[in-house]
Amino acid sequence: MSGRHITFWVVFFVAFLICKRLIPWFGSLPGDIEIRKENLYVAIPIVSCLLLSIVLSVLASIVRRF
Repeated sequence: MSGRHITFWVVFFVAFLICKRLIPWFGSLPGDIEIRKENLYVAIPIVSCLLLSIVLSVLASIVRRF
C-alpha cells in the first residue's frame, strides 16, 4: 500500500468521525449494523460509509475540475 492510499484512508476515517460528531444520526442509518451484548458493542456503519464515500467522491471530482 502506498503512502497515497494510507493518506486517503486516514482522511476517510477522520471525516467519518467528524461527521459522526456533527451529525448525530450519521452511523445509525438503516443498513448500519450494531451488535450489543452485555459487555460488547460492535458498530459496522456500512450505509454511512457508503454515503460518506459518495459525498467525498463528488467533492473530489469538483475540486479536480478547478
